[in-house]
Amino acid sequence: MLFDESSIKTLIRPVMDFPKPGVIFRDITPLFQSPKALRLVIDSFIQRYIDADFSHVGAMDARGFLIGSIVAYELNKPLVLFRKQGKLPADVLAEAYQTEYGEALLEVHADSLCDGDSVVMFDDLIATGGTLIAAANLIRRMGAKVHEAAAIIDLPELGGSQRLRGMEIPTFCLTEFALTEK
Repeated sequence: MLFDESSIKTLIRPVMDFPKPGVIFRDITPLFQSPKALRLVIDSFIQRYIDADFSHVGAMDARGFLIGSIVAYELNKPLVLFRKQGKLPADVLAEAYQTEYGEALLEVHADSLCDGDSVVMFDDLIATGGTLIAAANLIRRMGAKVHEAAAIIDLPELGGSQRLRGMEIPTFCLTEFALTEK
């Protein structure tokens, strides 16, 4: 079955005024409740990366785990978890970053990557790009490179994809929403 952006978009629920007034939260839960839609999303990523030259899949806490873990399994690639502060048990590297709601800290196990590794990073959406930029900085600190940043949704008005491209990180998203789109 072919990817149909409009039918995928109908399964991304807009939640008004969450987590704060004026924000439209893009909830991917209904997408994951549809086996057909989930298969379309994952198969689209698999087709994009099946012949790509990269060594690892990076998944952002928490919704990026849902996508990244399946893609890593299907492509037989190691999975690197980028977690919120205090969630990883071994030695970590940490990177502070700004979100659209405040400041946060992203961590990764210090031995996850090494020189020559290349990572496709996955998250559910690209908003300001803060999480993916922090992950990219961590990847580079370990001597690896970022192959691409991928997500289901792009919110281009918030500038995250543009910021990533400014760091010479290509981006790929299956769909996009305007900030006021319902």
